Amino acid sequence: MESQSLTNRPGRWLDRQAGRKGLRPRDAAYLIGAFWAIAVVVFGVIERLIDPKTFHTVWLGMWWAIETVTTVGYGDIVPDQTAGKIIAAFLMLGGLSLLSVVTAAITSGFVSRAEASRRATEEDPVLQKLDQLASELQAVKAELEHRQPGTASPASTPRTPGAADNPPPTNP
Repeated sequence: MESQSLTNRPGRWLDRQAGRKGLRPRDAAYLIGAFWAIAVVVFGVIERLIDPKTFHTVWLGMWWAIETVTTVGYGDIVPDQTAGKIIAAFLMLGGLSLLSVVTAAITSGFVSRAEASRRATEEDPVLQKLDQLASELQAVKAELEHRQPGTASPASTPRTPGAADNPPPTNP
């Protein structure tokens, strides 16, 4: 029972964080960094077990995993086995996703901060532009009604059914 509560601890932490304020970009970056740190250790050990001729120590396997995840790829160590190359492909794609998610988390923090400052000062440029366009539209409507005083707007003119649907016949 206690082992179940220990394995569920990260899930409960994530639920608390997301429920309290939503998942902040910093927390997402920590979560992703922890995941990839564990992945580097695990795949370094696996690579050592799969290809012991190339990876003489576990530390060498972890070094290779780090340089693969970070997309550095010095080329000093290359797996010989097919399984090692599959692991390398996974690590390379994971490294690219790691960089993109961390970049997105940082950008999200900047955007959230900018939105909060706009809300605090009530200076949202999009809403200001919408208000400006609405007032310009009202001015155009008023000008059109002023120029054509005898004509009613199409919405207020009653429509006779079938009049517009059946145009007059044309002679060929």
